[in-house]
Amino acid sequence: MIAGLQSYEEYRESGSPWLGLVPRHWEIRQARHIGRLLKGVGGTKEDAVTAGVPCVRYGELYTTFTYFVRVTKTFVSAERASGYMPVQYGDVLFAASGETIEDIGKSAVNLMRTPAVCGGDVIVLRPSIPVHAPFLGYAMDCRSATNQKATMGRGTTVKHIYPDELRGLLFPLPTLDEQAGIVRFLDWANGRLERAIRAKRKVIALLNEQKQGITHRTVTRGLDPSAPLKPSGIPWIGAIPAHWEVFRSKYIYREVDNRSATGGERHLSMSQKYGLIPSSQIEEKHLVSESYAGAKLCKKGDLVLNRLKAHLGVFALAREGGLVSPDYTVLRPARDLEDRYFEAVYRTPACRVELRQRAKGIVEGFWRLYTDDLYDIRMPVPPVEEQRRIMAHLDVDLLAINTATTRLEREIEFLREYRTRLVADVVIGKLDVRDAAARLPDEVEHSSQDFETDLSDEGELADEKAVA
Repeated sequence: MIAGLQSYEEYRESGSPWLGLVPRHWEIRQARHIGRLLKGVGGTKEDAVTAGVPCVRYGELYTTFTYFVRVTKTFVSAERASGYMPVQYGDVLFAASGETIEDIGKSAVNLMRTPAVCGGDVIVLRPSIPVHAPFLGYAMDCRSATNQKATMGRGTTVKHIYPDELRGLLFPLPTLDEQAGIVRFLDWANGRLERAIRAKRKVIALLNEQKQGITHRTVTRGLDPSAPLKPSGIPWIGAIPAHWEVFRSKYIYREVDNRSATGGERHLSMSQKYGLIPSSQIEEKHLVSESYAGAKLCKKGDLVLNRLKAHLGVFALAREGGLVSPDYTVLRPARDLEDRYFEAVYRTPACRVELRQRAKGIVEGFWRLYTDDLYDIRMPVPPVEEQRRIMAHLDVDLLAINTATTRLEREIEFLREYRTRLVADVVIGKLDVRDAAARLPDEVEHSSQDFETDLSDEGELADEKAVA
């Protein structure tokens, strides 16, 4: 059915380079022409409860919601909810800050019928004209919209987007009946794609769980199963080989803050998926600073943390020297060590729980992991040669798992890119889905209820299982 889609019969110039030609009978609107933009308020992680008023938080617009908010993982008490921004059915929720082009203004439409709230660092678009709410979910976060939002960001280390900029967000607006048909078709198509993605992600989650179990066992117990053990005094580790030592992280790493005078060194960017890599490799996805003078210098072997997201696992070893964001933490070995061993320990699910618990901040989206809190985490310290043998063993032991995971991730990226392109082409009228939508069975309306969440969700679930 997708392969047989055709273009509309007549088009006209939209007057916007983001939209190009649009169907002749469609309107072109700015966000300000369909409703008000409001700034969200409220939110600390201490407010979270297991049940209560559904709450959409800034970070979940990146990690949990794709186009729609149907249910939330986060709740606040009715008493605390009075200090948050109430959200209504059909409100579009935008993340007000981020670090990359992909982050800025990430949005989803609220499709919950029950009372709900949102935290701070969220911008709310509340429609005041008749509009099919799920259509806004697709329209406000399709490729033409994300490209526009990327130009609206301000700031250096953290990019911000404000209601004044979002008021000018352009998008095509078909009739209500056609909006409903577009949503019907995309729900059907996305349901099929999502089932394929979820099947692959379940396999990845199982592989990751297996990998985490192997890694945790190896980096905390060593390679000799018959070695005598002793209590480590570290609750998240338990017993360790008797000949190992235990040190606080401050005696393993020391923070360095060396700055570039010219900004001429090679610039490195942090990616949760790829680690610390040259910005040129992901240049199309990142906002490029006009000047890197004053950026921090790192050396090969340094452990570099994104302070805003280190508690989410966004840290990596520097494989080469270069420049990193001034808001990153650069940690240099304070003793002779195998750097990959300690990166592996920090990445174990149990230690990541420690990192999350130590992150501090008042407003969500700006929780930071400070150096002193990291310093306080105690670590197992085998002899250096044993650290190297452990990592060499893991390289061999995990090769098949890593290869299979990489292949599945590439397949998921292809499916997600295909979906992104399909949504963009349908929402801005490059493809006419009216006849296709009319031929779909009635149950299609519910096919996308279980919509995609980010791959990191499955990673978090695997983390929690491994810790337990």
